Amino acid sequence: MLVAACAVYLVLIAQRSWTLITSARPLGVVMGAALMVLPLIGAWVLYREVQFGLRTSELAKLLAADGLLPVDDLPRRPSGRPERAAADQRFAVVKSGVENDPGQWQKWYLLGLAYDDAGDRRRAREAMRRAVALHAAEGS
Repeated sequence: MLVAACAVYLVLIAQRSWTLITSARPLGVVMGAALMVLPLIGAWVLYREVQFGLRTSELAKLLAADGLLPVDDLPRRPSGRPERAAADQRFAVVKSGVENDPGQWQKWYLLGLAYDDAGDRRRAREAMRRAVALHAAEGS
């Protein structure tokens, strides 16, 4: 639903910029051309995010089929986030697995989950990207 809303928003911005470009007013043409950059960047970002989601979802299905997805049994805070001490403990175990065998995409995927549980979204995405890249290289 959010992807559809973003796509509609990008189309509306593109229409507005096209209206400005075709207005034949110099300032309108310049503003329209500048505004056209936003939907192009937005479309590229949207495409990349959807591809990332599809690829990580594919890896999750592969791990689930092999019975390797961890059970979500961490104690939770009232906010729904895992308790930090429990997440850090699981993270240490998963990180040592990656350090011992850094060439397995499965371990990088699990590291991404552990980073997410620990609240580090940036590193979680990096680990997931690494898992996707290793899986792609494995298939080549």
